[in-house]
Amino acid sequence: MKKSMIIHIITPVIVCLVCLGVLITAMIKPYDKLKVYLNLAFMDNLKITPDGSTQGLVIRENEIKEDVPEEENVSDTGEVIHPQFAELYAILKSDAFTLDIPVYFGSNAELFERGACQSSSSVLAGEQGNTVISAHEDTFFSELSNLKTGDVITVNTNYGKFTYTVKQLIEFDKSNNRYVNPSEETKLTLYTCKKDILGSPDGRIGVICEPTEKIFYTGEVQE
Repeated sequence: MKKSMIIHIITPVIVCLVCLGVLITAMIKPYDKLKVYLNLAFMDNLKITPDGSTQGLVIRENEIKEDVPEEENVSDTGEVIHPQFAELYAILKSDAFTLDIPVYFGSNAELFERGACQSSSSVLAGEQGNTVISAHEDTFFSELSNLKTGDVITVNTNYGKFTYTVKQLIEFDKSNNRYVNPSEETKLTLYTCKKDILGSPDGRIGVICEPTEKIFYTGEVQE
């Protein structure tokens, strides 16, 4: 009789806790999606981060050329413009993404809140080698898993526009640097954390893309 009463008391409590956990999990995704739009809507032209870990960091919000300007001559060869750390230097686009994704050079917590981050040890778009870009899976790369082989990705910069095609879907552990290491092969590597509602996962998912077109802006006016 006593055990039966205990069960009747504990059972509703357990059910309430489970329901609360489900509700909290369900609310995480809408909040993160809203945060993405707020970050894009309220970008500063120049910001000094207030927190102590990045005190004095200057984030440069450049206006990136979305399409090839009519006044520009173009070439399949040219020179890249090397950005400073924390500088917005590119816009990443794909039909698989709802948003055009800002790409910052270098990475820290503040930059990951604002967009995707390119590893400063990787080459810039348009250079020979491995261009490595990552972002949080619950914000700017929440749709990375939508990409499939053959999808087209463009990286727009102020020195050119670079088009890639998804060649391979990848999955790896965070301790495995195979896909993010420098390489002689020219490619674009995008990756994010593997979704896991139970905690911070060690797994990573991503894509490797091969270059299909390079357009450098020459800035020269034809006669």
